[in-house]
Amino acid sequence: MSKITTKDGTQIFYKDWGSGQPVVFSHGWPLSADAWDGQMMFLGQQGYRVIAHDRRGHGRSDQTWTGNSMDQYADDLAELFEKLDLKNAVMVGHSTGGGEVARYIGRHGTGRVAKAILAGAVPPIMLKTAANPGGLPKEVFDGLRKSTYDNRAQFFMDLTMPFYGFNRDGAKVSEGTRLSFWLQGMMAGVKGAYDCIEQFSETDFTEDLKKMTIPTLFIHGEDDQIVPIDAAARRAVEIAPNATLKVYPGAPHGLPVTHQDQFNADLLAFIKG
Repeated sequence: MSKITTKDGTQIFYKDWGSGQPVVFSHGWPLSADAWDGQMMFLGQQGYRVIAHDRRGHGRSDQTWTGNSMDQYADDLAELFEKLDLKNAVMVGHSTGGGEVARYIGRHGTGRVAKAILAGAVPPIMLKTAANPGGLPKEVFDGLRKSTYDNRAQFFMDLTMPFYGFNRDGAKVSEGTRLSFWLQGMMAGVKGAYDCIEQFSETDFTEDLKKMTIPTLFIHGEDDQIVPIDAAARRAVEIAPNATLKVYPGAPHGLPVTHQDQFNADLLAFIKG
């Protein structure tokens, strides 16, 4: 397995397939690089070099007790960029991974990055505050923490229903998709998964978004029950200087899976454009 060892001694697993312009993927919580298989296969076949890592505490990376912070996630990604000497890269982030992309650019700039795509992403901030009245109350995230602590095996299985919109009338439920989510979630360390909830919910990415001067595409499902669009992409696109928004009518949070063909086509068009 391919891994880098970061400055603090943490081993970060990554996949690096194909050749050509690099496309670097950051996954959502509590998943792993495997969440991007549909996109990596597609773009790899289109002549791109596709790279995805498991965030520390997740997947096949080390299950660290400390350092499970958005700043550290971004710094780990920066070390991967440097190790692989990536240039002219396209960054793609889903959900928490969208925050990771924004924080990477906020901390490390756009010198190695040509474009960014954020899907169902958490920026600018998920938590309801005086400055963000459309956000979700802290009690929602306290509930996520309790469920992750108490019985994450059952919680992760239950979470698949709203995540993929399988709880909507007429939805075609894929048990394989649910099991894949569960398996990836259970590969994460409980401490890393627990700590990450605070990071994706309370981190304010406003200043990071302002530094995203590269062409940036926000893709968001209109029926996203996990990261509601009005407090996320509709606000973020007004902050990032060179951003556009594409809304998928009726689509859920897990649209890279449920709307794979449409999402892949939009990725390819934006990368080529």
